[in-house]
Amino acid sequence: MLVTSNLRELYEIDDYLWLEKTIKLLKNRQFSELDLDNLIEELEALGRSEKRTVKSFLEQIIRHLLCLQYWEQEYDYTHHHWEAELYSFRRQLNDEITANLRNYLSSELDTIYESALGYINRKSKNKLTQIPKNCPYTLEQLLDENWLP
Repeated sequence: MLVTSNLRELYEIDDYLWLEKTIKLLKNRQFSELDLDNLIEELEALGRSEKRTVKSFLEQIIRHLLCLQYWEQEYDYTHHHWEAELYSFRRQLNDEITANLRNYLSSELDTIYESALGYINRKSKNKLTQIPKNCPYTLEQLLDENWLP
């Protein structure tokens, strides 16, 4: 029990060193010595962080696709930028995505689209009235680095 107390104290002082010691304990299968409360907290935070990251990338992809497809007045001036951003966000998202995160994005696609649509409406001052209220893209299209509408 002394190790657990020390690990709990270490967590407050140096979380990176705490992580190294926790990993060592896990590898050595010294489960009884783990600081479970903080380990659980860190794992939960990691899951939330991963979800925020992939959700953010997907929203950026949707924003840029909507601009590319529907903002005709800006197309000639900015379509190369939008296409480059799409490529970059897709590469980053595809580097992060796992089967679990893909399922998460699939289940959250409507909410993510709604957020992207709100952004585009504000950015365009609600001038892009032809944008669909529901997401016109499949998750596969959104993740495909070469797909454009």
